[in-house]
Amino acid sequence: MIVVNTPTIEGQKIKTLGMVTGNTVQSKNAFKDIGAGLRTIVGGEVGSYTKMLAESRDLALNRMIEQATNMGADAIVNVRFSSASIMSGAAEILAWGTAVKFV
Repeated sequence: MIVVNTPTIEGQKIKTLGMVTGNTVQSKNAFKDIGAGLRTIVGGEVGSYTKMLAESRDLALNRMIEQATNMGADAIVNVRFSSASIMSGAAEILAWGTAVKFV
């Protein structure tokens, strides 16, 4: 599956199948949350949250790809990501794009 953030794929003529999405909501356990809170006092990267968000992005992306595969897509164009805080220590990652078929 080709996944790009551009509206076209060079050298390919495409037919739009529709929008596809994938999302996940992740949280860290209380002990890691306490550690992250301490990190905000002294500054610097909060490694446990960086890792959590990277894993969440991958999961959301894979769910979007699965949906496009089920539609018979060859690629996904115009891919975007967003994130939102759901509650303290929990975040949603959303991936979306347009599933396309090569013609």
